[in-house]
Amino acid sequence: NISTMVREIVTLNVGQAGIQLSNSIWTQYCLEHEIGLDGRKKETEKEVCGTFFTECASGQYVPRNLTIDLEPMTVDTIRNGKMKKLFNEDYLLSGMEDAANNFARGHYTVGRNMVDKALDRIRKIAEQCDSLQGFLVFHSVGGGTGSGFSSLMLERLSVDYGKKKPKLDFCIYPSPKISTSVVEPYNSVLSTHALLEYTDVAFMFDNEAIYDICKNNLGIKKPRYQHLNQLIAQVISSLTASLRFNGTLNVDITEFQTNLVPYPRIHFMLCSYAPILSQKIAFQESSNVKQITNAVFEPENMMCQIDPRKGKYMACCLMYRGDVNSSEVGTVLKDIREKSSMVQFVDWSPTGFKCGINNQPPTPIPNTDLAATERSVCLVANTTAVGDVFHRLDEKFDLMFGKRAFVHWYVGEGM
Repeated sequence: NISTMVREIVTLNVGQAGIQLSNSIWTQYCLEHEIGLDGRKKETEKEVCGTFFTECASGQYVPRNLTIDLEPMTVDTIRNGKMKKLFNEDYLLSGMEDAANNFARGHYTVGRNMVDKALDRIRKIAEQCDSLQGFLVFHSVGGGTGSGFSSLMLERLSVDYGKKKPKLDFCIYPSPKISTSVVEPYNSVLSTHALLEYTDVAFMFDNEAIYDICKNNLGIKKPRYQHLNQLIAQVISSLTASLRFNGTLNVDITEFQTNLVPYPRIHFMLCSYAPILSQKIAFQESSNVKQITNAVFEPENMMCQIDPRKGKYMACCLMYRGDVNSSEVGTVLKDIREKSSMVQFVDWSPTGFKCGINNQPPTPIPNTDLAATERSVCLVANTTAVGDVFHRLDEKFDLMFGKRAFVHWYVGEGM
């Protein structure tokens, strides 16, 4: 039956940031589909998602996922951690030599030795699919593996699978003030070239913006990466909800492309999510459709350090979850379009909004600061304000490259 045929998605996690982020995402998926961290289904009526999980003969559900890092430490935390029974050991790949924050090591020397093995594993996963829909890739662009190896792998995937299988990229961009390495600007600029050419849609996140959301909305004084990843997991869960559950208005992965990308290279998206409420104040807040829709357009709720008021929107995709009525959504969006000073569209985009409505309410991870709510919305927007991120990076790149600082490390690795 074509209507019930599962369209599978393969998830690829590259480097430390990608792996840690994906741990939060798989925890989220397991919670929503009521699968234990050992891959066993709990005795419930809830359907299991064949889009992201493969059912084995033993009845265990295994994520359709490949984890890659050029050094073993981060992958070992999965091999020995609480999720070790969930993942297939064959699809946890690690090398013995780190990319050492160097794009050239990840792309030309250390990464080149690993890429064929990774592509072979991806091919095996793809061959097990009845109808492969596309790839989700998680990585950062500031590190060596996340920038260099991801770029190489995306390039090779484009050759092997072409444009028919969309590649959606979730990338952690460097923050304006917080930095984890000196050569971040080099890695990011080099990596952005690959993202321009070889991905179909890139969703940008930045740690500083999400730190601020954790502090201001959730009241966490010293947020850790785990808190940040749990918030990003909520966004990704909302984006993929219509692939996993039935809804009033389902949005396919190719629909993101069709509705959000006006020209092939202009595919860098800004994300935001609402409501983000802490357990302490959730019972004092009402979150109706109008309030949460207005909240996702607020600059302080954006997951990248960008002020969208400085640019214009080309397209917006709003993914609603939970108790949401389509006529109510229509009224709210009409008001925003006509009255809001916050949301300015380019003059050649007359409609501007794409909506998805899913009946499955948001599920926060238990014992965390994020409160459960009846409904939520995730915004993915293509706005001209994204240029600020690249402008900041270019300035830092030019300052360093003007003096040829640190360049010898890249040249020495074959660039």
